Amino acid sequence: MTGQPTGKPRPGSSGTGTSGRHRPPRPAVRPKRSLSQNFLVDVDVLEAVLAEAAVEPGRRILEIGPGSGILTAALLEAGAVVTAVELDRRLVEGLRGRFGAALRLARRRPGAPGGLVLVEGDALEVDLGALVAEPFDVVANLPYHITSPILHRLLGEPPRPDRLVLMVQREVAERIVAPPGAMSYLSVFVQYHARPRIARLVPPEAFDPPPEVWSAVLVLEARAAAERLDPVAEEELWRLVQAGFRERRKMLRNVLARNLPVEAARIEAALAAVGIAADRRPQTLGVADWLALRAALSPIWRRARSAPTVEVDAASARSSDAAPDRPAEAHSDRPAEAAPDHPAEAAPDRPIDAVTEARP
Repeated sequence: MTGQPTGKPRPGSSGTGTSGRHRPPRPAVRPKRSLSQNFLVDVDVLEAVLAEAAVEPGRRILEIGPGSGILTAALLEAGAVVTAVELDRRLVEGLRGRFGAALRLARRRPGAPGGLVLVEGDALEVDLGALVAEPFDVVANLPYHITSPILHRLLGEPPRPDRLVLMVQREVAERIVAPPGAMSYLSVFVQYHARPRIARLVPPEAFDPPPEVWSAVLVLEARAAAERLDPVAEEELWRLVQAGFRERRKMLRNVLARNLPVEAARIEAALAAVGIAADRRPQTLGVADWLALRAALSPIWRRARSAPTVEVDAASARSSDAAPDRPAEAHSDRPAEAAPDHPAEAAPDRPIDAVTEARP
């Protein structure tokens, strides 16, 4: 993690988002408890998100889940060209009424600063490539249960954003920026694709109604294409990392031999060649370690294979920090909440956490 967030209030701020000076009017649409909707109401936090986004006039921004529109309005005021994807029809209707002028501007002059394209749909299903072209940034507040699949989609396939400024559940943000020793599949995936840092911690009181958990503003600076592997090598990398995190507390020589089509002797020789002790655990390896190990083991298979069938380890599933069910919706004005602890079981061509996010 770069920098240590404190979550402390700025001078002159209440720090809770509940004072009249820092709290905007209540959203016109009442949050649905059944959808776990919590709208951002702290202007200090909003300003912090905008400062990290560093929007310039004419910059293309993808906003996943505009919700009540507090962030949308600020982005448009800054001159961004905003494409917003919202699932809740009630909110879509409110956004159409509030931003009629920006919607008309986008129709008359596509790409004009301050223009808005509003898409009603699920951000996990819409064709993002048809909605926004590179270069662009993402500014969004993600519910915890779609954080991993959204990151997999945005970082793992084109079009890829240059920067992501996301409101996520604090625990998820801390997992993403984790150092070797506390790594997970999610940590490796995100850190391979981007340079992550936590910019600010956000208390529950910054939302209406307040959730039960803290959130965090997470900033991801995407790595250049030259820093990524070619598609075949990248597939090998995720096959390797996935195999390791199937049993992340087991010794590498054992877990890799059980989960890869590679002889145990070759695995031990590869570990020795790159200076990784065979009795280390997967969670102690950083991205550079996994890259070196992939190169030493390649080819991991001799012919093209389809993505492996994924089975959730029962013990891992039981130890997951599961939380109550929430519908698969994206609303940028509500904070993300608790996420599963074992994203490693997802296959390379499936969203991270896709398996373990099904909760009782």
